[in-house]
Amino acid sequence: MNLSTPIEDVPNIGPVYKKRLKKLGINTINDLFFHFPRRYEDFSNLIPIEKLKINEVSTIQGQILAIETTKSWRKKIYVTEAVIKDKTGAVKAIWFNQPYLTRSLKVGDNVFLSGKVIISKKGTYLSNPIHEKGDSASWRTGDLTHTGRLIPIYPETVGLSSRWIRYILKPLLVHLEEQIYETLPKEIIKENDLMPINKALWEIHFPTTLKLSQKAQQRFSFEELFYIELFVLRERNRLSQEKSIPLPIKLDVIQDFVKSLSFKLTDAQKKSSWRILKDLEMPRPMNRLLEGDVGSGKTIVAAMASLNTIKQKYQVAFMAPTEILAKQHFGEVARLFSDFKVNIGLLTGKQDQFRSKKLKNQIIEISRKKLLEKTLAGEMDILIGTHALVQDKVKFGKLGLVILDEQHRFGVKQRAKLCQNQEVVPHLLSMTATPIPRTLALTIYGDLDLSIIDELPKGRKKVITKIIPPKERQETYQFVREEIKNKRQVFIVCPRVEKTEDEEQMSEAKLNWAKVKAVKDEYERLSKDIFPDLKLDILHGKMTPKEKERIMLAFKNKKIDILVSTSVVEVGIDIPNATIMIIEGAERFGLATLHQFRGRVGRGEHQSYCLLFTDSFSPKTRQRLKALITSEDGFSLAEKDLEIRGPGDFKGAKQWGIPDLMMSSLKDISLVEKTRELAKQILTDDPYLRKHPYFLDKLKQFRERIHLE
Repeated sequence: MNLSTPIEDVPNIGPVYKKRLKKLGINTINDLFFHFPRRYEDFSNLIPIEKLKINEVSTIQGQILAIETTKSWRKKIYVTEAVIKDKTGAVKAIWFNQPYLTRSLKVGDNVFLSGKVIISKKGTYLSNPIHEKGDSASWRTGDLTHTGRLIPIYPETVGLSSRWIRYILKPLLVHLEEQIYETLPKEIIKENDLMPINKALWEIHFPTTLKLSQKAQQRFSFEELFYIELFVLRERNRLSQEKSIPLPIKLDVIQDFVKSLSFKLTDAQKKSSWRILKDLEMPRPMNRLLEGDVGSGKTIVAAMASLNTIKQKYQVAFMAPTEILAKQHFGEVARLFSDFKVNIGLLTGKQDQFRSKKLKNQIIEISRKKLLEKTLAGEMDILIGTHALVQDKVKFGKLGLVILDEQHRFGVKQRAKLCQNQEVVPHLLSMTATPIPRTLALTIYGDLDLSIIDELPKGRKKVITKIIPPKERQETYQFVREEIKNKRQVFIVCPRVEKTEDEEQMSEAKLNWAKVKAVKDEYERLSKDIFPDLKLDILHGKMTPKEKERIMLAFKNKKIDILVSTSVVEVGIDIPNATIMIIEGAERFGLATLHQFRGRVGRGEHQSYCLLFTDSFSPKTRQRLKALITSEDGFSLAEKDLEIRGPGDFKGAKQWGIPDLMMSSLKDISLVEKTRELAKQILTDDPYLRKHPYFLDKLKQFRERIHLE
């Protein structure tokens, strides 16, 4: 066996476990070694039984005096009870729905038990303790795996527990330790006081102390960030060597476009537009990220860049993450260019449309074949679409500019595919309404130049945001009625689509999640019990694009009073008449997402409201939700969310496959800047990494990893 050995060839891993491991992205032994814990349980507090305290997590060591399993017919669960004694006394342990324990634990066995002591009708006992066979010698020699130490808790999947991962992983680490080679140069390890890889892998999985586990995390965080920075800076350097089409600014066209608008551009829009237009003049490809709050006018800026490109006889590809959003962009861009001779096409999963200046204010349906022919011939100035744009059959005659909306939702591979088959590399403009904290901008978006639209159009009314506790629900529903009487509309967002079938068998922790509002149940409840006289409809991600389109069109045309939805409404849907956004289980969403939801209202002339429904009374929840109330600035909220929740909430971060335990390093601006400087220094001295061939191998692996998205 070696690190490349397929996971199914490891003893005790059959086809069932292979399937479960692959679900977690574990295909080889090396993948298993780098499947890091997300947290640790501290079971190192070994004490005599007589010193056990109620509600404290402790570890005891003793001998089993009795053990049996019975079935509770009333509750239909198995209850396993055991009595354990040591020199100081005895205590009962109770496990629920684990009948197999009587096969592995016998009277007379020496065991370690780790868990919490509780009091109930059954008396005082250890509730569902973690167990492991062993005596006092096991404690002294540090041979324990599941108890009596810091225990790693891993990202799991159904049928694959942390206990099982520890059981498989520990002997493999011992057996293959000599095959684990260092992945960083000695000088980098020494200069940055990093733990060697062998020791770091052991301490991250089975830490001797909390301090050593943190030292191991620090080593892998440094390495992860270093390779991200090396990758993005090398991409930036590579792009700067590529050739693109210089597109000089057509000032007269841009001025005519600005005059045709029914409103004045904000200073931030002017500044961003000018930077983008200057980038387009360069003979190297633009690679810019346009970041702007919901409703800040990014589409206008993109339209200016598009018009400038079209007037140089080059084409624009405009890609959106959903069919609804693609159609919305199609309508908006067509309206913006109604005074200009521009052909605009729409390509989605099933429908294709073509708009021409020659037939002003008309949409002509043409076949997909005809649309693709016109695109290849260069007759289609702008082609707007979803992932359909990256199909092999879609070819542009003269593609000059690629625009990606909500670009973190597209994988690197898809972005690259839009740019292939072109003699020169097209310019790239990515847009996002998700505010990105500075550390993430320097890492996962480090290959992009950044433009920020940090002001909203004048005259926008502030959206009033409130936290609504359970006791104020009925009063809030009455307020909703009043708004609808005044011909307004309402969004209600739920965290889940539907309940799972086996919620009755869930553990208490999972049951808490199950209680979170499911959109289908909430729609039924609201329709029958709360608003039976109003027009409600439902929207969620499991619907077909056609169903979603039909519902959104009905909502836009005021045929629906209340839309009960999942987070599919987060991005881009524009309903100016909607004035209330209710968010069920608000604590389940990140601040950036909540801010996006809030941006769905307040887009018209009427006062709007964002109402945060939560049953949580935790200080952390209150801290986060209050931040939303006191700030309308998405960028400061993004920084706050990064500080409170960590970067896992930001969609771009997950695309890079960063382990959960390493995610927290993205909060550390000094570490990000340190690794960035080191990567910059190495690329300055050795731009092609000829002196560092190992880095090339690592970057190849890294590229393959992120291309999976």
